[in-house]
Amino acid sequence: MKNKVFILSITLITAAFWAKAQSVDTAKYILQNDIEVAKKEPGTHNGGGETIGFNFFGNAKNLKTAFRKRVLKPGSSIGYHLQKEDEIYYVISGNGAMQMNGKTFPVKPGDAILTRPGSSHGIKPNDDNDLTILIVYEKK
Repeated sequence: MKNKVFILSITLITAAFWAKAQSVDTAKYILQNDIEVAKKEPGTHNGGGETIGFNFFGNAKNLKTAFRKRVLKPGSSIGYHLQKEDEIYYVISGNGAMQMNGKTFPVKPGDAILTRPGSSHGIKPNDDNDLTILIVYEKK
């Protein structure tokens, strides 16, 4: 019983210390890991299928930049949609196809695609792999 009380006490003290440290440190920086923000979601813009979205720094105050990662599983996509602000897609892993203004072209690791306001685009993985991308844009 003493061991359980001791472990509980240490756990509570550690949690309190961590919460205090986080409230102080987040004024200067925020550190997040995939596991903290990963969320199963359907493909955005009516893309359907199964994806895993990572919305980094989604709760950061006054952050004007969206920084996201998305793993598109085979059969999913980010649906074809009209772009309203500059947006950058960067392919981390996997292969897929991007549709841009009615044209389709292959994408692979290392490709960076800038989509400009007024353009339309969508992206999907090839049928035999996941497609992992970073997405960066200015929040409105």
